[in-house]
Amino acid sequence: MTSLITTSEYLQTHFRGALLRPGEEGYEHARRTWNGAIDRRPSLIARCAGADDVQRALRFAREHEEPVTVRGGGHSVAGHAVADGAVMIDLSLMKAVTVDPATRVARAAGGVLWSELDLATQRHGLATTGGTVSHVGIGGVTLGGGFGHLMRRHGLTVDNLRAVELVTADGERRRVDAGHEPELFWGLRGGGGNFGIATAFEYDLHPVGPLVLGGPIYWPLAQAPRVLRFLREFAPEAPDELGMMLMAHRAPPLPFLGVEHYGAPALGLLLVWSGDLAEGERVIAPLRALGTPLGELVRPVPYRALQSLIDGSAPHGTHAYWRSHRVPVLSDAVIDLIVASVESQTSPFSLLHGWAIGGAASRVAPDATAVGAREVGFELQLIAAWPGTDPQGERHRAWVRDGWEALREHTGGRQYATFLSDEGLPGVRAAYGEHFARLVALKDAYDPSNVFSCNANIPPSGGGIR
Repeated sequence: MTSLITTSEYLQTHFRGALLRPGEEGYEHARRTWNGAIDRRPSLIARCAGADDVQRALRFAREHEEPVTVRGGGHSVAGHAVADGAVMIDLSLMKAVTVDPATRVARAAGGVLWSELDLATQRHGLATTGGTVSHVGIGGVTLGGGFGHLMRRHGLTVDNLRAVELVTADGERRRVDAGHEPELFWGLRGGGGNFGIATAFEYDLHPVGPLVLGGPIYWPLAQAPRVLRFLREFAPEAPDELGMMLMAHRAPPLPFLGVEHYGAPALGLLLVWSGDLAEGERVIAPLRALGTPLGELVRPVPYRALQSLIDGSAPHGTHAYWRSHRVPVLSDAVIDLIVASVESQTSPFSLLHGWAIGGAASRVAPDATAVGAREVGFELQLIAAWPGTDPQGERHRAWVRDGWEALREHTGGRQYATFLSDEGLPGVRAAYGEHFARLVALKDAYDPSNVFSCNANIPPSGGGIR
């Protein structure tokens, strides 16, 4: 590998964005990603101003036989956006968003965050599925499949994806959609960053808000079994308009809970009703009537407010680690494990997230996208989080791994690729199931030398993944 302390005259002359090397102003900030536990030093950070810059940076890296990483929002828990000694192709300056309210289509550049897309679309009372933390990038969410509060009504993000503008490993720009390279379009809808660098996305939009009915309800952990047993019967038959996220953790310092409950083990449900508000009040009423809640804040609120409501649980710089499982039902055994996960937490910032899967997201044919099977059920994600000053990071990771192993027998081996971490090839195979071989064939066709190995989880034939 050659050193990139200096760059070629061509790149310096023709690159429109910023080129940052170790020791230069801005480098230290630009190399940092959302997960504070990731501390890596790329040889060069190419902060691209447009797709032409992406092409130049990629060709430069290939000419110099340097590894490549791609940064959009930088929210990968495994830190795929940055690697030691690699060229980071940074899309975070690429922020253009256009919305056509007549056709209900949005076009967004690869560096856009979900909050920025929502800001543009909500000006017209429109939205598409994506993001439950507002500062994630649209690229990682979309290419991984795309969860969000609207998925039971409007499907996953990939179900609303119209087109992708892509720079492939050969440095060529392509428009990929159902009519142009449909097999690649299939793979981009859930297949992750395996096949190229997505410089822009086009999405179908839907009338949403600007006011929706939603907010959290919290119960003491002792009431969690009652609430979750109700939820396992309620969620599969609930109207599509209702999004449901569960949160099992130490109660956060929210004013409506009361200071005496801060830090106590608790179970929360975050509800988002995107239909008629009066009908939503009727549908949500049985959940509000369950047990004796610590407090609730279900109100008509702006959709964007709910999109950012849990941002405080995922601040930039926090050290983090996660793993997830998909379970078909909240059996009594699974409920016991959810409760046990909170009781055994090693960090007060850790939590278990869960999403009710169903509605429109489960009515899409499994072969329509690379996401894989879409059974009605629940996705459960164990997240360890701790400040950088805490020396017990490995202990917190062990809490995640232990809880993940305990849940394994109740899952059927499934999970969504969106939440892959360090499970390696077995986890990738479990996430994609029978689609894995088809994705390998796409990798062979578009990136046979594994240029995107740092951002990929699908190996070419006979190759490995990092």
